[in-house]
Amino acid sequence: MYIFSNLLIAIAKVLDTVLVIFMFIVIARAVLSWVSPDPYNPIVRFIHNVTEPVLYQIRKRLPVILGGIDLSPIIVFLAIMFLRVFVVNSLYGLAANMG
Repeated sequence: MYIFSNLLIAIAKVLDTVLVIFMFIVIARAVLSWVSPDPYNPIVRFIHNVTEPVLYQIRKRLPVILGGIDLSPIIVFLAIMFLRVFVVNSLYGLAANMG
């Protein structure tokens, strides 16, 4: 059970790190939407390509454009915070109960 406990801790840490990185990418996408960046810049293209599938799914399901302001990054940010608190902490708790 000790090995499975360590596996759950490793999965929780990796998931938490991936969620934090994606959260910063979503924040960068929101900041970039306030300016007119060069669409051919590789960093801008990377940020757009990584975040657009998630943001598109939210825009498709919810009418989150309010007065010309796209609220989908806020919804993604809240979802990431929920996943970090609920899923990651649950994995840590499960690992602690096993070990």
